[in-house]
Amino acid sequence: MSKDLRRGGLAGVTVDDILKGGFSTPWDAPTVPPFPFTFRNVEVLTLVWRTTEAAVARLLPPPLEPTSDVVLAHIYRMNDTEWLGPYGESNVSIGCRLPGTDLAGSYSPYLFLSSEVGVVHGREIHGQPKKIGEPKLEYRGDLVVGTVTRNGIDVITGTLPYKQRRDGLDSLKAHFDFAENINLKATDHIDGRPAIRQLTARRLTDVVVHECWGGPCTVELRPNAQAPVHRLPVVDMLDGVHWRADFTLVAGRIVHDYLEAQ
Repeated sequence: MSKDLRRGGLAGVTVDDILKGGFSTPWDAPTVPPFPFTFRNVEVLTLVWRTTEAAVARLLPPPLEPTSDVVLAHIYRMNDTEWLGPYGESNVSIGCRLPGTDLAGSYSPYLFLSSEVGVVHGREIHGQPKKIGEPKLEYRGDLVVGTVTRNGIDVITGTLPYKQRRDGLDSLKAHFDFAENINLKATDHIDGRPAIRQLTARRLTDVVVHECWGGPCTVELRPNAQAPVHRLPVVDMLDGVHWRADFTLVAGRIVHDYLEAQ
């Protein structure tokens, strides 16, 4: 982006601008924020349930392998995010590893956001399968309630007792390293040829957890062909957590390139 544009001027876009990292269209009102950007005072309800090994394996792209039959569904209330502003998000993740490497973490088969900027950023940069949805956190008396709605259907409904047991994120990390997020990035050239076919990974930084509460959670999934979280059926509901934190999103890395591997 030209220096004149950063100052609010009307200088035209240049080839140098286009070739720089962090460039986004429209060039005079960019959609995608450059790294890093920070999320402050994020409230999260993490629902945890056991599904089947076959269900997890079905959703993992090769060569990723499953490491757990547990599902984590984070429902976020993003209260203060640079560029994006306040919005809701949900990340459904399953444990995996990349054979022949020391990489292990969480793969995201489904993500839903109420922010169009967040959807574009997640898809264009990380390769996350983000779609528009309506994730919400509510407090109903002594109950924390999280819902994820798509097409008017509550595809996820989860509950947790309100602040009954102090906890920490280690209880979630015992299932798999959810902070190491792995995604399948796939984009095509305009003529239909594959342009990018990669596995990408990124890790949040500057994580500060302000509070964390645990307890038995409930999970209800409703089928939706455009948000098929029901493909990870609930076999057993486990303990979830309700937490509040700050963190920063930084650039990630390419961990597997399908086109180069051919």
